[in-house]
Amino acid sequence: MTTTAFVFPGQGSQRVGMGRDLVERWPHLLDAYYRPADELLGLPLSDLCWRGPAETLADTAITQPAILLTSVAVLDVLLRHGVRPGLVAGHSLGEYAALVAADALDWRDALRLVRLRGRLMAAVNERVPGRMAAVMGLDLTTVERLCAAVRDSTGQVVEVANDNEHAQTVVSGQAAAVDELIEAALAAGAKRALALKVGAPFHSSLMAPVEEEFTQALLDTAFRDPAVPVLSAVTAAPLTSAGEIVGTLRRQLTGRVRWTESVTRLACEGTDRILEVGPGKVLSGLCRRIAPDVPTHTTHDVEHLVAALDRFAGALDPATV
Repeated sequence: MTTTAFVFPGQGSQRVGMGRDLVERWPHLLDAYYRPADELLGLPLSDLCWRGPAETLADTAITQPAILLTSVAVLDVLLRHGVRPGLVAGHSLGEYAALVAADALDWRDALRLVRLRGRLMAAVNERVPGRMAAVMGLDLTTVERLCAAVRDSTGQVVEVANDNEHAQTVVSGQAAAVDELIEAALAAGAKRALALKVGAPFHSSLMAPVEEEFTQALLDTAFRDPAVPVLSAVTAAPLTSAGEIVGTLRRQLTGRVRWTESVTRLACEGTDRILEVGPGKVLSGLCRRIAPDVPTHTTHDVEHLVAALDRFAGALDPATV
């Protein structure tokens, strides 16, 4: 039996125009998701997805609901054509879309939560300016050692935020410490080390001040036991009950994204193919490098989504695609 894993992208996968071709191809998405999302949040989220401007779409408080909305729209198309996952996982923000795919969270509640999550994360950056940086070509242990050395020398926060794949690590922290980490990584032989265009020091201890407010929002949200296992990128272990979800999503604010471990776990659980569901294609590349024996596919535009439908759902009636 073939086991398909759906993986959902996080921040950084946004682009102006995302989702517009979906609505043109499948008009029901407009009334099913895009118009309700605009009304729910009280902002022109659909227009920002489709027309930008890019600077506004890059605002963390806009980016997060925009990516979730696009991912849920793609998910709808897949499910309507009978393409269903045996496992789901999400990279950071993507975990909320994964919970929707597992029927553990209503998409409207997910949209509210990620809107608040983005606003709280952006507010942290206003109090303590921070940044993130990607380091390529060094192993995780070396980057952890460099972070510790920079913390000792600067007295500032810099921590591993994302273990993305065997030779790609993202760090997060206060701006000066991250800048010093970039220099230290290059001196240690990194192929590349560069600052990322993100709105706050995500997945670091600097996010701790917003945990309490966000946790209350999680407690006020109705979660259900997942219909399929949700592999949490915080623990690289499956979430199988509603009771586990709140604590894991709280930990996600300050905790590391263990993507290498998560994808390795997907492969070990017998996943035969991975489908990245949403506007991005970065996760697909990471998955191919982590688990090269598992075929990986994208849905980042209509062309690739239709190709995935044809491949995963079998022979399709052109009128329905």
